[in-house]
Amino acid sequence: MNTFNALFGDVSKLWEKYASQYLTGALNTIELAVVATIIGCIIGLACGILQTIPCSKTDNIIKRVLLTAVRAIIRIYVEVFRGTPMILQAVFVYFAIPYLSNNTVRLDMIPAAYLVVSINTGAYMAETVRGGILSIDIGQTEGAKAIGMNHFQTMLHVVLPQTMRNILPQIANNLIINIKDTSVMFIIGYSELFAVHKGITGATYLYFPSAAISMIIYLIMTVICSVILRFWESRLDGPANFDITTTDTLAHTSGMYSYVGKKDQSEAENGGAR
Repeated sequence: MNTFNALFGDVSKLWEKYASQYLTGALNTIELAVVATIIGCIIGLACGILQTIPCSKTDNIIKRVLLTAVRAIIRIYVEVFRGTPMILQAVFVYFAIPYLSNNTVRLDMIPAAYLVVSINTGAYMAETVRGGILSIDIGQTEGAKAIGMNHFQTMLHVVLPQTMRNILPQIANNLIINIKDTSVMFIIGYSELFAVHKGITGATYLYFPSAAISMIIYLIMTVICSVILRFWESRLDGPANFDITTTDTLAHTSGMYSYVGKKDQSEAENGGAR
């Protein structure tokens, strides 16, 4: 009991003195994670679409050569950034660029941090988007082509809306991962939450109490993001009941089709039993 009292006292003391620094670090962490995840999703979307453009032997030779080259570059990019630790990617971008350019090109730590997390996320999202597009039933594409849509229109209006809905859980997962993995950006001096924790422990030598505070803040951020994204996902599911639209003025559209959820079905059965 005395140990827990001492821990609570040290945590209270640290929070009272350094609360603003912890919160600033948390804000920097969430900003970096959210912005980098959005940019990474855009990169991944572009790479995923390029990897799924149809190409056959009957296509123009220039198209085939370009697509082959682009897909090779994307494959190298994906394998490199998925196969190496983010902390070393940060070291490479921040320190190797000035080294290789004789200090003529140098990135500040903030742009470097955003660049590293974005391209790392993009590598993972490229495969997620590619798999999401390929998971859409081929009948969707064939139906779109049957009514005269070209490939661009099919992707924009038919395939991508369904793909984005299917990969939303993975986007949420990448955001949560980025909230935690941005802690490696301390290696280049970016002042996120873990860097604040290291600075405070260096000044107070209260490593575990500071780690407890940081862990709680990380947990709060990830839980809030999970709740928001799950709510967004449920909103994309749409209503439980649907009406079929028709141009036939003699048909009553309301009630022609109704999806009965488990709750509604249970209520109906209970009402019938009475």
